[in-house]
Amino acid sequence: MMKKEKAALIVETLAEIFADKPALKFRTPYELLIAVILSAQCTDERVNKVTKVLFEKYDTPEKMLTLSQKELEKYIFSCGFYRMKAEHILSASADIINKFGGQVPDNLEDLQSLSGVGRKTANVVYSVAFHGNAIAVDTHVFRVSNRLGLASAKDVLNVEKQLMAIIDEKDWSRSHHYLIYLGRSYCKSQSPNCKECPVSALCEKNFKVK
Repeated sequence: MMKKEKAALIVETLAEIFADKPALKFRTPYELLIAVILSAQCTDERVNKVTKVLFEKYDTPEKMLTLSQKELEKYIFSCGFYRMKAEHILSASADIINKFGGQVPDNLEDLQSLSGVGRKTANVVYSVAFHGNAIAVDTHVFRVSNRLGLASAKDVLNVEKQLMAIIDEKDWSRSHHYLIYLGRSYCKSQSPNCKECPVSALCEKNFKVK
């Protein structure tokens, strides 16, 4: 089976099981941006609990910048890496106001120009908030893609490029969500549940990973 055929079959199989949107809760592109920044090394469930409180008063870059870094750290402490995340949130908020008139930019280049916003975060915001075509490679997508044989790379950028080469562009965004959910539900880092995985028959590492 060719890689493109395999990728298409995996995508359609997972489409019957998982949602094609993130578990993060948001109402605006700005809220999504902040939620994605907070989600690094943190569960979506925890982020949603934190942002439910945070966004009650601070749901725009202007409002967010009324907080000092110490004050913001208290809100996001439970998300981990709170000092770095608070710094990134405040810096990105300032950039949004100073460079883009208070609106989150709707293209990848400008999104990545925001302080503290990397390629993965930009891809998520671009694809989810602005319905652009992009594949964001986090730890789940990286692990699952290599195990399935959809990619063979030691860095996230090359995994992203390889996935883009074999998955139809119109499916990039939803594929990213499917692979994340697969990694969380079945293809876990330490104890993959290969026997119940819906795409185990297509996996190059099937029953070889302990």
